[in-house]
Amino acid sequence: MNFKPTRSYAIEKLHNFIKESLINYSKLRNFDYGPTDRVNVSCLSPYISHGIINEVEIINESLKKYSFVKNEKFIQEILWRIYWKGWLELRPNVWLDYLNDLKKIKEYFKNNQNYLNAIEGKTSIDCFNYWVGELKENNYLHNHARMWFASIWIFTLKLPWQLGAEFFMQHLYDGDAASNTLGWRWVAGIQTQGKPYIASEWNIKKFTNNRFQSIKLNENIIPITSNKTYSIINKNFTNVKISEDKTLLIFENSLSFEITDFKNNKFKKIILIDHKNNYRSINLSEKVIKFKSNLLEDQKKRLKEKSINCEIVDINEIKNISENIYAIYPCIGENLDFIKLNKIKNIQFLYRELDKFSWQYCNKGFFNFKNYIPKIIQKFI
Repeated sequence: MNFKPTRSYAIEKLHNFIKESLINYSKLRNFDYGPTDRVNVSCLSPYISHGIINEVEIINESLKKYSFVKNEKFIQEILWRIYWKGWLELRPNVWLDYLNDLKKIKEYFKNNQNYLNAIEGKTSIDCFNYWVGELKENNYLHNHARMWFASIWIFTLKLPWQLGAEFFMQHLYDGDAASNTLGWRWVAGIQTQGKPYIASEWNIKKFTNNRFQSIKLNENIIPITSNKTYSIINKNFTNVKISEDKTLLIFENSLSFEITDFKNNKFKKIILIDHKNNYRSINLSEKVIKFKSNLLEDQKKRLKEKSINCEIVDINEIKNISENIYAIYPCIGENLDFIKLNKIKNIQFLYRELDKFSWQYCNKGFFNFKNYIPKIIQKFI
C-alpha cells in the first residue's frame, strides 16, 4: 500500500475512489481482500486524521457524483471520526483514565509472554499474526480487520484492551485519541455497556474471501465490565475575534491551512508543531513519526508557495513563546496534553465550524448522531 505524504496525492486518491469505487462502497466495504486490493474502500483516513483533506471536501465531491441516498453509508463513515471526537470532548476524563490505566498495565505486562507473542505476531491464530505484520508493514488495517483484531486480542488472547489500543496507536498512520480509544472500548463492550463485538470464524472467512482457514476463537465470551461512568462536561467552543498581529500554531491534525475556516485571516506567522516521541505518553513507531514529519514538510512547502511566513518547530519550543498566540484546536490527545501539562496559558484556540456544529449532537450514541447528518450536510455542503 502507498500513502504518499502529500495533499496532492490525497486529492488524487479521493477522486480515483469516487470515480471507480464509490458506487459499490455500501455493498463491498466490509470485505477485506488484503493490502494489495483496497479498491472497495477509500483509504483516506490517514489524510483525514491529519487534516490534509477534510470531511466537507470529501462529502462535497461525493455528492457531485451521486445523490445522498446512494452516498449515505459512505458519508456516515466519513463523519464517524467527528462523532468520536465530539463524544470524547464531552467526556475528556475517558482519555485521561485510559492513559493512567495504560501506564499501570504496561508495567505489569512488560514481560508477559502472551502479550509479547501478540505484538510479534507469534500466536496460534494465523489471521491475527498476518494482521500484526500488515499493520507494521503498511501502517493501516481495513476497518473490519481492526474489529476482528481487537476482539481476538481481548477475548481470545485475553489481553487488556488498553495495550491493544496502544499497539494500534503506535503503528497506524490514522491513529487518533478519540477514534482509537473509543473504538477499542466499543469492541470490549464498555463503550456500549454489555455489548461487545465478537469476532467469529465464519465472519472472518466470509469477509476475507477465505484467505484464512485455521481460525480457532473464543466466541463464548464474557463482556468486559467497568464501573466507571462519565458525566458530560459542558465546554465553550466559541471562537475569539482574530487579530492580524498574532502567530498561529498548527498541530498535526490540521495540516492543510488553505482549507481551514481561517484561511482568509492574516497571521503574523504560522508555526507548524513537530511532536516527536520525547513528550508523548505513547511512543509512535519510526514510520508513523516519519509520516507525520513528511506531512509537516508538505504543508510548509504549500504555505511557502503562497508566500506565507511559516516554520516547523519542536513542540517543546512553544513553552518559550511569551506573546499571546492562536492555535487551531488540536482536540483531546497528546498535543492538548502537552499544553495542559506545561500550563501554557497564552494560547487561544480556534475551533472548526464543522466541529462546533456537529459536536452538539455527540451527547448520545452514533445512531442518534446519524439523525442529524442531513442537517450537518445542509449547513456545510
